[in-house]
Amino acid sequence: MKPGVNNYSEIGKLNKVLLHRLDGAIEGLVPDNFERLLFDDIPFLQVAQQEHDRFANLLRDNGAEVIYYVDETAKALENPTIKKEFIEKFVKESEVYSKAVEEALNDYLSAMTPKQVVETVIAGIKKTDIGKVESHSLADYIASGYPYYTDPMPNLYFTRDPGACVGNGVNIHHMHTNARRREALLLEYMFKYNTSFAPEGTQQWYGYDQDYSIEGGDVLVLSKDIVAIGLSQRTTAAGIERFAENILNKSSFKKILVFDIPKSRAFMHLDTVFTMVDYDKFTIHPEIEGPLQIYEITLDKEGKASFLSIQDELVNILKDELKLPSVELIRCGGNDAMAAQREQWNDGSNTLAIAPGVVVTYERNYVTNDLLDKKGIKVLTIPSSELSRGRGGPRCMSCPVNRDDL
Repeated sequence: MKPGVNNYSEIGKLNKVLLHRLDGAIEGLVPDNFERLLFDDIPFLQVAQQEHDRFANLLRDNGAEVIYYVDETAKALENPTIKKEFIEKFVKESEVYSKAVEEALNDYLSAMTPKQVVETVIAGIKKTDIGKVESHSLADYIASGYPYYTDPMPNLYFTRDPGACVGNGVNIHHMHTNARRREALLLEYMFKYNTSFAPEGTQQWYGYDQDYSIEGGDVLVLSKDIVAIGLSQRTTAAGIERFAENILNKSSFKKILVFDIPKSRAFMHLDTVFTMVDYDKFTIHPEIEGPLQIYEITLDKEGKASFLSIQDELVNILKDELKLPSVELIRCGGNDAMAAQREQWNDGSNTLAIAPGVVVTYERNYVTNDLLDKKGIKVLTIPSSELSRGRGGPRCMSCPVNRDDL
C-alpha cells in the first residue's frame, strides 16, 4: 500500500475510505423542507445508523481503514486560529441574514471543542439552540418563522460528492446546490490542515472557491491514464474543463472522457447509471446503453484543453479506450423493464468495488445482484431499508482515499 492519497482506479483493493455516519442532520428533515434539502423521504435515523455501521464493518472486514468526516475535520480544527477561521467562513457561507445573528453564531460555536463544532454545523443550528437574538432589521422578522439559523447537512452521508481523491490528489468541489455547498468546506479544511488525511505534497485538482460546479458522483477513475466525468445535472462543462487542464498538466493522467448524460434527477450523476465492477465489466442503467455523446479531452502543445467529439455505443467506447478485447455491460434489473426501474430507483447501478470483481451493493436489488453473481462478480450486500431513502447507494456513500494500484 502506497502512503497518503492514492486512487488510480475504480476497482483496486480498497485500503482507506472516508465515510460519514448519519447523525442529527437527518432528524432535521420534514416534508416542508424536502425541496430545500434535496430529500423526498425521511430515513429512520436509528435503523439507518445500524445499516451504515454494517456497511463500515463490511469494509473493515475486507481490509479497509474507515475514517469519518467528523473526526478528520475536527483534527484540522485543533489549532484555535484555524478553528476561528473555519467558524467565520461557515457562518458566512450559511448566508445568515443579520449581523446580530452572525455574532451570536460565532459566539455559540467558539465556545465548543473542535469535534463539537463539526458535529453542530452538520446537524444544523436551530433558533432554539441559541435563544432569541434581538432583532435589528426587517430581515430578522421576515425569516423568523424558519426553525434554523443554519441548515443541517443531511446529504453528507453521500461522501462521494463533496470531493474526490483522484490519483495522488484531491478535488474539493463547488457543489451545484446551496443545500450541499458547505459540505465541501469541511473537506477543504481537512485537506489543508489535517496531514493524516492529506500528507504534505498531496495535489489539489479543483478547489472549493471555483465558480463552476462539479460533484464527485460524476468522477470515475477508469484507469491510471483515464478519468471519466459526467456532464450532468450537477456537473458543468466549465468545471470539467478547469479540472481537466489542472489534472492533465500536473499528473500522469493522459485523458478525460466526458459523458454527456441526461440532465434529470433520475440521472443525477454518472455513477447512478454506470459503475465499474471488474477489469472488463460494468453495471449500467439500460437507458444509457445506446449511442452516447462523449467528449475526449487531452492537452495541446500549450497545455490547454483540446476536445474531440465521439458518438458511439458505450461498449465500443470502453473497449477502445481501455484497450480491452471485450467489455460486458450488466444491466440494472436485467431485461425486466419493471425490475430495472424499481432497482434503479434504489441505486442498483451504484455499486462500490472494493477489489477487482468484488462489490458492495444493497441487498434489496436482488435481480441485479443475482445477475452480477452469475457473471462471476462476488457480491457483498448490506441492508438498506433506510439508507436508500436518501437516493444513493454504496458508491455514493463512500469516498475512497487509497486503493492498490492495478
